[in-house]
Amino acid sequence: MSKIINRPHLVFLLSTPIIILIGFLIRTEILHINVLDTYFVFSKTDLTIMIVILFMIIGLSYLLMIKSNRSLSRWLSLIHISLTFGGILLIIFLAQLFRESKMEYDFNNALSSAISLIALITIIGQIVFPINMIYGLIKNKTSG
Repeated sequence: MSKIINRPHLVFLLSTPIIILIGFLIRTEILHINVLDTYFVFSKTDLTIMIVILFMIIGLSYLLMIKSNRSLSRWLSLIHISLTFGGILLIIFLAQLFRESKMEYDFNNALSSAISLIALITIIGQIVFPINMIYGLIKNKTSG
């Protein structure tokens, strides 16, 4: 666990090939997101590309901070990694529980609300990343 906290760039950079592979496997699927009366329709391939670009930027930023001998907050790194990957994995797990039957409308509605809340927490949790970067720039350089 300490390797992940001390080298957060490895988690993001090593997860990108896995995400690309998954993106190739689900390239024909479409993601529908309903927000109030508006439907947002995304190709899962486009979503995969956006996530890979985001993870590459985050991973390279962490790597740049470490290579320039700036110390990052261990707690902020842990919170950022946990919210990012924990939220994504939880959303993927909960999405598998959707039921096709019309009789299960209440269950699917509650499940959609839970997934939306987790997605919102995951997105808001990304604010921790720039806070950690600013913390690393303001704090003195590490001795090493």
